[in-house]
Amino acid sequence: MALASCAAQARQDNGTVSTHLRVAWRAVGAWDLPVASIERVSVSENIVFRVRVRDGGEYVLRLHRAGYHTLAALRSEQAWTAALLQAGVDVPVVVRTRRGRGYARVPLDGEARYAGMLEWVDGVPMGSFIDDALRAGQLSVACERFGALGAIMAAIHNHATAWPLPEGFVRHALDADGFVGEQPFWGRFWESSRLSTPERRRLATLRERVSDILRGFEKAPETYSLLHADLHPGNIIVAGNGEDLHVIDFDDAGFGWHAYEFAVALHGYQENPAFADFLAALTRGYRNVRPLADEVVAQVPLFLLVRSLASIGWTAARPEHERGGRSAALMARVEETADETLAAWPCVSRPRHQT
Repeated sequence: MALASCAAQARQDNGTVSTHLRVAWRAVGAWDLPVASIERVSVSENIVFRVRVRDGGEYVLRLHRAGYHTLAALRSEQAWTAALLQAGVDVPVVVRTRRGRGYARVPLDGEARYAGMLEWVDGVPMGSFIDDALRAGQLSVACERFGALGAIMAAIHNHATAWPLPEGFVRHALDADGFVGEQPFWGRFWESSRLSTPERRRLATLRERVSDILRGFEKAPETYSLLHADLHPGNIIVAGNGEDLHVIDFDDAGFGWHAYEFAVALHGYQENPAFADFLAALTRGYRNVRPLADEVVAQVPLFLLVRSLASIGWTAARPEHERGGRSAALMARVEETADETLAAWPCVSRPRHQT
């Protein structure tokens, strides 16, 4: 039974890859490129391919998740990355279709998908360098990487707070409604079918408490602006001589508090004994480029909790990504940190959600 099940799964996976590749080949026809090969490299929020052309050039083709972003929001992402590029931040370079558009529309599994093309950048994720340094006992090297990440983060925030939004610019807001409202951007985490009834009740209670806190936060440009919103070391590509840092994956970019950007960068390192060192290095790197109030640093533990809650919702809405007990691990982290984290914030009496 087990062998038969594995064989069936393998056939299904192979069939899915074949379908994705057929759609990718159809999509690249919208670009004036002499395509030689297409390789699927990842499936997460989007389906991502590496496209090689006959002259040796390489590109990234993304088939965007259906229903996640409108075409206006996708075009806004490209508008911001183009502006960041002009400002000197190394971000993806958009390749336009032969009709001068940023996206082409293709069908997949009965749904319309928007396909976008970017220039490929060779390199290694910063996260790999950090992991290698930690395995070698080189904490100072790992901290240097976090310092560099902090400097990039500050450069992005400097641009975001000064950039006049172009007409028609549309991106989601990662504010109180975006995180814990009736329809959070990444899903109703307190209803996750992966969790037990007591766990869902616990999350519903935490949702109310976090909502009280976030609704009291100001949205001043010093602390709130456009964010990358997924700026962890895995989304920084170390290229060239090892010092060139290329920021990828602006798919989650939206408006939010700067402390959340810090929390995303550090979320995967919470259990590392050197976590405080990483936060200090990230903060130093940021302050070398942009002022940072102590109160923003003090908000990072809260947004680490928010990131865990949002991740539970993200996984609940995308059950295909539930691997290795991810939801259970996130819930355990919430239980471990929530009470101590929230004890630092005074209770505020506000209208409750209606569920």
